Amino acid sequence: MSGDLAEAKRLYTESIRAYPTAEAHTFLGWAYSMEENYAAAILECRKATIADPEFGNPYNDIGSYLIAQRKWDEAEAWLQRAIRAKRYNSRHYPYMNLGRLHERNMDWDSAKGAYRMAMLLAPTYAPAELALRSLLSRFN
Repeated sequence: MSGDLAEAKRLYTESIRAYPTAEAHTFLGWAYSMEENYAAAILECRKATIADPEFGNPYNDIGSYLIAQRKWDEAEAWLQRAIRAKRYNSRHYPYMNLGRLHERNMDWDSAKGAYRMAMLLAPTYAPAELALRSLLSRFN
């Protein structure tokens, strides 16, 4: 959280050596993503999905890393897997990412639905409301 990514990566790697968990792999992937090293980030998230296939975070993270790389067509399946994951407390994130993906593909109805679902799941998550308002304003 302090921005010391080298130290974060070192500590997560050490933690994984001692006791590998889906969470540690996902957070190590996040640290790599902060450096825009998406290949390493995706690799760690894939390891997380093997460690715990029901943990939703790495699926969403892979989808968001693919979006960052403009690999739109590859991202959707990962986001859908995040939505279906049994162990996931932040399901609004993949809906938000799906909204962005659908909006980019000019599938306005699907984008609106995804943003609305994100808002339903997390009423205080302002980015979803802002994205929906922005999208709707284009039709006025």
